[in-house]
Amino acid sequence: MAKRNPILSRRAMVLAAGLGVRMKPLTDRLPKPLIEVGGKALIDHTLDRLAAVDVDQAVVNVHHMAHRLERHLAGRRAPVIVISDERGQLLETGGGVVKALPLLGPAPFYLINSDTIWIEGVKPNLERLAESFDPECMDALLLLAPTATSVGYVGRGDYAMRPDGRLERRGERNVVPFVYAGAAIFAPALFADAPQGAFSLTRLFDRAEAAGRLHGVRLEGVWMHVGTPAAIAEAEAALVVHAA
Repeated sequence: MAKRNPILSRRAMVLAAGLGVRMKPLTDRLPKPLIEVGGKALIDHTLDRLAAVDVDQAVVNVHHMAHRLERHLAGRRAPVIVISDERGQLLETGGGVVKALPLLGPAPFYLINSDTIWIEGVKPNLERLAESFDPECMDALLLLAPTATSVGYVGRGDYAMRPDGRLERRGERNVVPFVYAGAAIFAPALFADAPQGAFSLTRLFDRAEAAGRLHGVRLEGVWMHVGTPAAIAEAEAALVVHAA
């Protein structure tokens, strides 16, 4: 097992409740986290990475085709799965975490999107996140992928990163070198006085940035943006190349 930062919880949050609109028509018959890349469901790529860094419980939120996800996850033992049920209302990324906070406990925890996938570098990226997280100066530590080397990503990036690791969100007309790779460590303090109901995590990221408490770690390896059906083949090709 990887060496853990002792301040971190052994619990994690996995965001799996989205509608997967850009993945249609595949998501007309199954939730996006169950789409396979390289012979494995996206959510299993995520859960396997969490198990590898000694997370023993993953809180997974569900909404779209929740029964399919629950059935798929029922046999999972590492990590043990706890369901946060959003069938009644889709709460977006921020609201989904706020609903699940009582299940996550008082310590900093991993947050990871169920559809994020990457090829590791020398050291696992979640382990690198844990080693870098410092609650004295951070409310959130984001894993950031370089836009220039990411597979399937064509946007203008999300953040610029200062030499000390603090982040600055891209202005409307700007281009920045990093995209949020869908994995992070959050301190519970990030959610102090958070809104109720549906809202995006970006709202809390902006608040942490303004306080100088939003930091980033550059992903080592290759991040793959699997946002559309066409992107699946591109991601699978990258996996084959790096496995050779």
